Amino acid sequence: MTIANDRRAALKAKHRAAILQAARDLVDERGGRDFGVDDLAERADIARRTVFNHFGSLDEVLLAVCEQELSVIIDRFLADMARTPVGDGSRASMFEELESAARGADLAPAIASMSRILGDPGKEDPKAAVLTQTAFSRVTDRLRAEVARRYPAADPLDAALLVESLMSGIVVIADHWLTTTGPRLDDDAVRDWDALLARLVHSVRSGYMPSD
Repeated sequence: MTIANDRRAALKAKHRAAILQAARDLVDERGGRDFGVDDLAERADIARRTVFNHFGSLDEVLLAVCEQELSVIIDRFLADMARTPVGDGSRASMFEELESAARGADLAPAIASMSRILGDPGKEDPKAAVLTQTAFSRVTDRLRAEVARRYPAADPLDAALLVESLMSGIVVIADHWLTTTGPRLDDDAVRDWDALLARLVHSVRSGYMPSD
């Protein structure tokens, strides 16, 4: 029975990986989400119904691909936090830790990749905006849990507001960056991203650092 369960689990994992890879390949080939479930199933070499055994919709497939993109960044983000000595639990110490991790995370490539997968989250594509918000919301939950774990004595609301402020702000500056610069990754584009991130940090800092 255990062997049969292991085989089913392995097959399920194989199918899921094939679906996600097929979605990536189709996005790369077609420059966006201009494909359907039938295209996805054919590329993954599985039955159409198998796609729906794993995902409720094509949007869920695309969100899972984006979560993979963001998870690489969030994993690095959390690893950077783990190497940092835990502060005193104050709003300022929590902010400094998250700020350092955010500056060290290579966010620009992930944002550019997400724009190819979901589309630019601007007014011309409201669906892309909703999907982008959803993808960030899912990874934000991981950050909130890690901050709560590292600072059990901190005010839970303060910790949640800090994480939400930074992550919501990243969504806003990502939209601005994609609109003004485009999903490029040349030196000028990356400098533009870094400047926007610095501006976001400055804006959030005023609420979490002691005034001079």
